[in-house]
Amino acid sequence: MLNPQDQERTPPASVDCRHRRPAPSEHGPALRVVLGITAAFMVVEFVGGLVANSLALLADAGHMLTDVGALALALFAAWFARQPATPDKTYGYVRIEILAALVNGAALFVVAGLILWDAVGRITRPEPVEPRILIGVAVGGLIVNVVGARLLHAGHAHSLNVRGAYLHVLGDLLGSVGAIVAGAIILLTGWMPADPIISVGIALMILVGAWRLLRESVDVLLEATPRHIALVDVADGVASIDGVRSVHDLHVWTLTSGVIAMSGHAVVPNPAQAQDVLEEVQCRMAELGIHHVTLQIERAHSCEEPPPA
Repeated sequence: MLNPQDQERTPPASVDCRHRRPAPSEHGPALRVVLGITAAFMVVEFVGGLVANSLALLADAGHMLTDVGALALALFAAWFARQPATPDKTYGYVRIEILAALVNGAALFVVAGLILWDAVGRITRPEPVEPRILIGVAVGGLIVNVVGARLLHAGHAHSLNVRGAYLHVLGDLLGSVGAIVAGAIILLTGWMPADPIISVGIALMILVGAWRLLRESVDVLLEATPRHIALVDVADGVASIDGVRSVHDLHVWTLTSGVIAMSGHAVVPNPAQAQDVLEEVQCRMAELGIHHVTLQIERAHSCEEPPPA
């Protein structure tokens, strides 16, 4: 039976104040399916690009080739991240998914650069394109990429690793739409520069997604404060707890996608309040989405000078 004091500090049922062990994403089946259909259609698109002499199709096939590598890397990272923790790797291998996202972001930059390079050459020296083949293959690519994007959409908001793969597929989807538009323009007007010009637009859209992915991956690796959490809110949340005199050495960072950690020091002059303070801190941090909390309780600031004799 809880006494009244214990009942007062029992956290609400809706808030889980316990530490949560980092858990890798559960998107292996979706990644495997998308990898299979992307690899199969990449061959179709490459052959179609050669036959139609379309840079838009060849660029999209090249992007699909990087997709195959990106999806394979994401799938490997998702599997490897599930390996158990060891005494040397106390958090396990959950951050390998962030490294995979970083590599995929860099690959997107390379792909976009190659597309831009080829497009500039074709704008100055347009080449004939067979629009009917271009449109037919692009429609097939659009269907494949819509299916792939649909399968990965659920996980892209929760895992940087899955987001990297998702952005590759989304870039292909945009490429297919662009190829259809280019084919339609050429079919109706005969204006050949439409093919490389639309390729430039596709490349620029790929660059935007690649930049965001790289920025988020680097932020995680640098242990930056997550963008959706204000450090001042964390500090105020701890400092306003009854019994806490001050807070210092406060840090908030992302271990891996969806796992946010916090560490800090709290000055609690009365040792009898230490446990109450610790439990309240855990609950307040849980409300902010921080479930891995490490707090050092001190009777006085360790850097404070001793009082004069």
